[in-house]
Amino acid sequence: MSDNHKKVIIIGSGPAGFTAAIYAARANLNPFVFEGNQPGGQLTITTEVENYPGFEHGIMGPELMDVMRKQAKRFGAEFEYKYIDKVDLSSRPFKLISGKETYTADAVIVATGASAKLLGIPSEQEYMGFGVSACATCDGFFFKEQEVIVVGGGDSAMEEANYLTKFASKVTIVHRREGFRASQIMLDRAKKNPKIEFRLNEVVEEILGKPARQSWAEGAGGNENGRKMVTGVRLRNVKTNNITEMKIDGIFMAIGHKPNTEIFKGILDMEESGYLKVKTGSTYTNIDGIFAAGDVADKTYRQAVTAAGMGCMAAIDAERWLEAQAM
Repeated sequence: MSDNHKKVIIIGSGPAGFTAAIYAARANLNPFVFEGNQPGGQLTITTEVENYPGFEHGIMGPELMDVMRKQAKRFGAEFEYKYIDKVDLSSRPFKLISGKETYTADAVIVATGASAKLLGIPSEQEYMGFGVSACATCDGFFFKEQEVIVVGGGDSAMEEANYLTKFASKVTIVHRREGFRASQIMLDRAKKNPKIEFRLNEVVEEILGKPARQSWAEGAGGNENGRKMVTGVRLRNVKTNNITEMKIDGIFMAIGHKPNTEIFKGILDMEESGYLKVKTGSTYTNIDGIFAAGDVADKTYRQAVTAAGMGCMAAIDAERWLEAQAM
């Protein structure tokens, strides 16, 4: 058997992929993890994680991922900083192609995650995790009695805005149009919330703030110690092209998520939005021996802890399936 043949290959290295690796390694399945182009997943761009069980005082996102990776490695999981470009799941063993190399596996766990859709402006990346977030549930707590904006016009934007009013003193929804994609009930709920205001027909041209490095040196992690990196935004009216500046403490992107499932199109069953479909109560996809875990199959929760839970499920499902196949 080729050195490139593995019993279990895990594609992805966020909480789902690393947890699957821990469980699979402890089951003596010798998992091989392709970490992709963002090892550690979305948590690597999150400053402080305070809602992951077991860390009373919180933990930095990259540190949490590093701890998970080391734990999986301790049990024998192997890792490669490689990206899977193409897959052939038409027969077993399954074929996975990375560059010029082909790997084969008896079972595959897909944990490629989902990426938040962003505006695509340089300052967005500069302040990501330092006042810019794509997850209100993850980071809303850091903005107590602060003023923030939510960018978007769908149900996610309304939901995030309403959630943020639990912490922020004021939430402004910035939307490029007058019409909304949000359902009427979600829109009405936002409009009735006294802490929420709307700025319509406007787009974010620039995010303003202190240089992240300078702010970090001052002792700020995200909004730690009340110090924030983001200080405002520059908005452009799409009808008049007028530019205005608005002082804010944080900005939340709520323009949707895109699951990283491009290489599985036409192969694995997925929803119209691209999320992989799994059989109820399991991580089984439509192809026996292929399992999906984490944000790649979860459009509802998208939390580190739920991704880790699905990673555990996928490893157990894979172990039991392999036993049934006598592999």
